[in-house]
Amino acid sequence: MSESTVTVESATAEASSCCGSCGTGAGAAPAAGSALTSAFRVEGMTCGHCVTSVTAELKKLDGVTDVAVDLASGTVTVGSTRPLVDADVAAAVDEAGYDLVGRLDG
Repeated sequence: MSESTVTVESATAEASSCCGSCGTGAGAAPAAGSALTSAFRVEGMTCGHCVTSVTAELKKLDGVTDVAVDLASGTVTVGSTRPLVDADVAAAVDEAGYDLVGRLDG
């Protein structure tokens, strides 16, 4: 599978997904306007639909401004206006149907 990164702001296709049904694709990392950036490792994501589900749940968290997902590495980078509580991120990822392995940036 080729590497794909998807953001909330940009949903254009760049790489093939496992199911190809949702049409999401590549984009940039969270915008520079985010006060804080946190990175997490998430298991189980394989396609654009997975990215859309995780992104939608994370965007519901208070203070989240952007979400970028790198399918190849399983990295989810979240831009926010305040520090994120790992338990809240884990609950959002779980609600989307995936597993939060942990925070990548301390």
